Amino acid sequence: METGGYVTLTRQSGLMRQMQVVANNIANLSTTGFRREGVLFEEYLQQGGDAGSISMANGNARVVDLSQAGFTRTGGTFDFAIQGDGFFAVATPQGQRLTRAGAFTPSAEGILVNPDGHALLDAGGTPLTVPAGQIALAADGTLSANGQPFARIGLWQPSDPLTLRHEGGTLFDAGPLEPAASSSLQQGMLEESNVDPVTEVARMIEVQRAYELGQGFLDREDERMRGVIQTIGR
Repeated sequence: METGGYVTLTRQSGLMRQMQVVANNIANLSTTGFRREGVLFEEYLQQGGDAGSISMANGNARVVDLSQAGFTRTGGTFDFAIQGDGFFAVATPQGQRLTRAGAFTPSAEGILVNPDGHALLDAGGTPLTVPAGQIALAADGTLSANGQPFARIGLWQPSDPLTLRHEGGTLFDAGPLEPAASSSLQQGMLEESNVDPVTEVARMIEVQRAYELGQGFLDREDERMRGVIQTIGR
């Protein structure tokens, strides 16, 4: 395969990854706290002598859209939504992880857990246990039972946003964390997915057309090479 074919293959590989990311975004239109992703393309230039430079594309890097999504009122005592930056911290078998999905329920032991059984962590990094009584949440994350404060929900954000890595679903891993001091919490609310269906469908069509153009070029190159081989072999 000639240089043009290899260059097109790198582009096709990146477009395929982008299509997978867009499809995953669309699949999570209704997932509470989901954050849409995009693919970041990089270009590598190499001098090609008399033939000029060669440009190779790389579409491996993913970027997470952290824009605020809308809220859905549920009225649930343990449904929490974050207004502003930051994430809840939950304890998973792989260690502490971040999430914007704020649907929690008390376990048999009274520990607040999400639907996957991951415990919500307080500001000190300890699983949060709720006592019996009327539970109320203040905007700063302070939880009270019958008017008596007993814990504060921790809200965190990565010190370097570039270290934020999507692990799957609504969970993220990150490097060093710092408190999300400017954020606030609302009780009885859940944050929606920040995926815009119109934008994602339009992007899917655009990526599909770009992929088809690249595939057409590869098909023509294959036919040309076959013709050359057949001509030489006569």
